[in-house]
Amino acid sequence: MISRQVLVEEQSQVAEGRRVAAGMASDGGFNETEVGQVSIVATELATNLLKHARGGELLLISWGERQRRLEIVALDKGPGMADVRQCLEDGYSTAGSTGSGLGAVLRLATRLEVYTAPQKGTTAFAEFHPAPNGTWARAAAGGLSIPIRGEQVCGDAWDARQDGDTVELLVADGLGHGPGAAEASGAAVEIFRRHPGLAPKDMVETIHQGLQKTRGAAIGAARIDLAGGELRFAGVGNTSGVIVGRDGRQHSVLSHNGTAGMAVVMRTVQEYAYPFPEGAVAIFHSDGLATHWNLSAYPGLGNCHPTLLAAVLYRDFKRGRDDVTVVSVGRRSANADAGG
Repeated sequence: MISRQVLVEEQSQVAEGRRVAAGMASDGGFNETEVGQVSIVATELATNLLKHARGGELLLISWGERQRRLEIVALDKGPGMADVRQCLEDGYSTAGSTGSGLGAVLRLATRLEVYTAPQKGTTAFAEFHPAPNGTWARAAAGGLSIPIRGEQVCGDAWDARQDGDTVELLVADGLGHGPGAAEASGAAVEIFRRHPGLAPKDMVETIHQGLQKTRGAAIGAARIDLAGGELRFAGVGNTSGVIVGRDGRQHSVLSHNGTAGMAVVMRTVQEYAYPFPEGAVAIFHSDGLATHWNLSAYPGLGNCHPTLLAAVLYRDFKRGRDDVTVVSVGRRSANADAGG
């Protein structure tokens, strides 16, 4: 998938967000009508950032033509919303506008979720996933990869696939940042896509062999049995993983020192199994995200869409001196359209 970031700090950047969103939708196989709907939603969310929080970030994630899925996330650190459901009603406004912004998003997007907390800000997540047969299933995994400021490409990458109750996931952090790092992490993702069904240990070792001609990467590979309640993980390098239980307790998964693709710093890979009970959430990230976050400080966030959860952690804990990837996996209710 492809992630893009647009800072929205002045009116001219609203148009930039709309242009980027429309281009990603078109490249992702959306038809002309769908591209128009995406453009309206991007415009409304970006405009809300200026009206209600004096600016923020617009994140756009495309899953490509093979899935025809696009996600738009608006992040701010404003005062938060007092009543999310009221703000979703057409005609409601606290900024002297027509109040049609979130109402329009709710009508046009496949799904809208909002997470807000007093003095922490608001995150609005809109998903477009048009399906030919009219069916739609909520994804178990979601996330983002954002480059360090000043770089056009991200040296991190991630991917996930789901087959029934099994989710396979990869996080790759190419050494350094820029095109060389992006080449390494991109190669890791391509290997992951070519080898479905491999155990995490075997996946890491296969990727290690395939990255010999790159600068190398830190790798985390997971295989999650949602029905059986088990998560298996293998990793080398500075990718991190945490399992958050329904009780809020956090348990780190173990990753070894090393770099995939570099034989001199690649140790024997070990795979570990962890309980993954109903209601648990697994969060994986590169070292562009600080590790001192605790999900208990965000009531209800664990029940939100995985991309929304990842975006909130990105907003509040990105280090700012490296590329950052955050990915979330879990079983969540598909009933609520707004949270917080």
